[in-house]
Amino acid sequence: MESRDSIADIWGERTPYSGQDAWPVRVDQRTTEAPERWVQSACVLCSNGCGCDIAVKDGRIVGVRGRAQDVVNRGRLGPKGLHGWEANNSPDRLTHPLVRRNGKLERASWDEAMALIVEQTQRVKREYSAGAIGFYTSGQLFIEEYYTLGIIGKAGLGTPHMDGNTRLCTATAAAALKESFGSDGQPGSYFDVDTTDCILMVGHNMSNTDTVLWMRVLDRRRHADPPKLIVIDPRTTMTAREADLHLAPKVGTNVAVLNGVLHLLIQGGHVDRAFIDRHTMGFDDLAQLVAAYPPERVEAISGVPAADLRRAADLIGSSSKLLSTCLQGVYQSNQATAAAVQINNINLVLGRIGRPGCGILQMNGQPTSQNTRETGADGDLPAFRNWNNIAHIEDLARVWNVDPAIIPHWTPPTHAMQIFRYCETGSIRMLWIQATNPAVSLPNLNRVRAILQKEGLFVVVQDAFLTETAQMADVVLPAALWGEKTGTFTNVDRTVHISHKAVEPPGEARSDFDIFVDFARRMDFKDKDGAPLIKWTTPEQAFEDWKACTRGRPCDYTGLSYDKLTGGSGIPWPCNSEHPDGEHYIYKDLVFPTDADYCESFGHDIITGAPVPEKEYRAHNPAGRAVLKGAEYMPPFEEPDADYPLFLTTGRLVYHFHTRTKTGRAPALANAAPDDFVQIAREDAEKLGIVDGDWVRVTSRRGNAEARAKIGDIGPGEVFISFHYGYWDEPGRARAANELTIYEWDPVSKQPHYKYAAVRIEKVDAPTTAQPERMDPAQPGVASPTAQESGVIHALKEAKDVLVEGWEKAKPVRAHVADYLGLLQASERRLVKAFEQTRTTHPDEPDIGPLCHLFERWSGAAADALDPFVAQYGERREGEPERLDEALVVQRKQGGFDMLRDLHDLWLLVNESMISLDVLEQAARSLHDKAFEAAIRQIRQQNKRQLEWLHGRIRQAAPQTLVVPS
Repeated sequence: MESRDSIADIWGERTPYSGQDAWPVRVDQRTTEAPERWVQSACVLCSNGCGCDIAVKDGRIVGVRGRAQDVVNRGRLGPKGLHGWEANNSPDRLTHPLVRRNGKLERASWDEAMALIVEQTQRVKREYSAGAIGFYTSGQLFIEEYYTLGIIGKAGLGTPHMDGNTRLCTATAAAALKESFGSDGQPGSYFDVDTTDCILMVGHNMSNTDTVLWMRVLDRRRHADPPKLIVIDPRTTMTAREADLHLAPKVGTNVAVLNGVLHLLIQGGHVDRAFIDRHTMGFDDLAQLVAAYPPERVEAISGVPAADLRRAADLIGSSSKLLSTCLQGVYQSNQATAAAVQINNINLVLGRIGRPGCGILQMNGQPTSQNTRETGADGDLPAFRNWNNIAHIEDLARVWNVDPAIIPHWTPPTHAMQIFRYCETGSIRMLWIQATNPAVSLPNLNRVRAILQKEGLFVVVQDAFLTETAQMADVVLPAALWGEKTGTFTNVDRTVHISHKAVEPPGEARSDFDIFVDFARRMDFKDKDGAPLIKWTTPEQAFEDWKACTRGRPCDYTGLSYDKLTGGSGIPWPCNSEHPDGEHYIYKDLVFPTDADYCESFGHDIITGAPVPEKEYRAHNPAGRAVLKGAEYMPPFEEPDADYPLFLTTGRLVYHFHTRTKTGRAPALANAAPDDFVQIAREDAEKLGIVDGDWVRVTSRRGNAEARAKIGDIGPGEVFISFHYGYWDEPGRARAANELTIYEWDPVSKQPHYKYAAVRIEKVDAPTTAQPERMDPAQPGVASPTAQESGVIHALKEAKDVLVEGWEKAKPVRAHVADYLGLLQASERRLVKAFEQTRTTHPDEPDIGPLCHLFERWSGAAADALDPFVAQYGERREGEPERLDEALVVQRKQGGFDMLRDLHDLWLLVNESMISLDVLEQAARSLHDKAFEAAIRQIRQQNKRQLEWLHGRIRQAAPQTLVVPS
């Protein structure tokens, strides 16, 4: 039974409406057999989170239907939701663990696989510390799984190296919300579509990425009183065609365009000064910055006509409400966080927030990516706690009943691409990957493949299929998919759904939850009282613990339960005693979570990424006000040139999700978009002699890809390739878009820059570039090597293994704490010498002598205080400490300018020690060496006092010395 052909009719029939909660019901359904029963769930094939029911017959999934009562979709489903479930029944599902033996993945038992993982975990931790272990997870798991994983990593092992592929698609959403509002959590709701009179979509091709939310927008716009729609996107997409106004900026110029809009809104008198003065801070600085972006300058930078920019500002400013949304066209492009923050600023300067029709949806790219951020399975702390606030660390330690020192807070959390960089350098020795496929999804794939296959890196992959990444693993664990396990998850507008287990997973596959609980049991993780750290065995028990962890935080789940989520609609957080039915408008009281004691982050410089110090944030405590942060436009790091004259951008297709691990195994979706294409402007195609359907090769400084050309609907000088296509289905050629992209990230959110790379295009008669990643010979459709070839390959592999093993044993492996200890101790001894020299050079200065004598004693005592730790950790200076002597410990004459220079050099030398102290403090925390940490704090306090005196004395001496001739 099929209610519509969603391949041909993607969005279905229109049901016009207007008004809060007035969207009519339309139940979409597709089943291949008459079901015996229906099981409640929600779709996991985009971030919309549509309620659905799973059809079951004979223990198999046979279809889905939308849930009419669900507030998110009112029964509607998109093509991925209606077809994607077929991947569960795919014949190439992983059904048993695999372990690499003699270079080949072979079948193993669960006990063998888990014993090997535990053995490697314990060995790496023992030999290299927990800092040599990394976790890279997904946007596909459930809350209960993420939360268990987060505790394992942060309180069981104590590693700061935890992130997910949500870093690739949604990290900027979280970062921008923290910068503006002090905490993650969407300020908008899907209900805003029902009542708004103006929608601004920036870099958000909603018709493809969120098909059901797009249905809601289309239905609202088919009513007699439609909201205006403004779309900012370089391509002429279906979303752009629907718009009342389409702005098509050059790739990488979002900040300039948004600054121009802000300038015109302020200049035109559209801003709400009463709201700004009462509920925000930073407006004057923002207004001054955007005043430098008049429409003519914006046009020169972005190509957006000045008249169109003025019209956009008029449409926005003259409306009474505003719903703003954005996605990867912002998050994966140049100045990602800076641009996303400007979108927040537009709503804030207008006072359009906290009431129906006035919201911001910093959209997510994956269905459960909100939960990686909430639970701490990525670089964040659970329940939006601030990793830089010791009170939050102590509170989390109380919830988990562990020593606060075990929770990584001695350094900023490690983001995904830095994790892979540590793997590349050998600093991370074990990497556990769950339900994601970095061998296709990360940028610069040639580099990523080399990292995943690096000798000395133990890779575990947990997945339902033998993906391109799993092919390179040392252990592969077969995982259950959606519909084969129970759990909860949260969509973009904070609506929480429950997904009940409908069928058993195939073969020996297990849920991610069961795998994590089993690992924790085998590792024997304990809390500080000796009880098991992971105290639950069922998802519902884990959910109850998660609720306790969220109490009093912005994402308060305490009013939710499995029973409450079962039978009806999804429910938004916060859901607690104050909001027993959930709350769609979290900022209706116009109090934002920016107070210094409550906020999730103290913020950053949104251009450089430098963190705002806690002391500085507290000095200007927003105390419930939103923060307006401006950003000047900065051009992309890589731009087109004579060798690579075009700009590549990447994105999604409506029929596929991420690397097609599931959608590529649903026949209708695979047939609707069987292969990639290269979209080229008509003007560029004519210059190159390319017509629709020609084979073309796209080349960047990192690699190349080949696909057929598609002409039109994109600006001159720009090229588009979707990021879905990899190599598991053996195309036989290089075609993955990420062969071309840049291994580079946004300075604040650390999200990769997928949306710009300089490339060139050439027409080819047929593909000639070999597929860069071969699939396992045992897989269907790939010829196995001959016996002779297998013998040669095996012999070469054995010889290589022997050589590598010998080299690993022979090469010196050591921690570098000793190096910095030696550097610090030598710096303090150099300070003794420098203070003594300054004292004797300037005997007639009444303050220099006594103060320098005091500082000599302090620095000498500091150097001596490090002796026990040098004895413990060793000393290795490698000649570095002497490098400043010649430059800074200079003999000068008494008085005047020479005295000022001596004070200046002393200030530099003390700062040299301060940097070493900062570095060693992070190491001491990571080592959980409290005595070492206390010694570092004592030395820092003395050095800080030295710096303060020197700074004041320099300022005192400077005017007379520099201005009055002598």
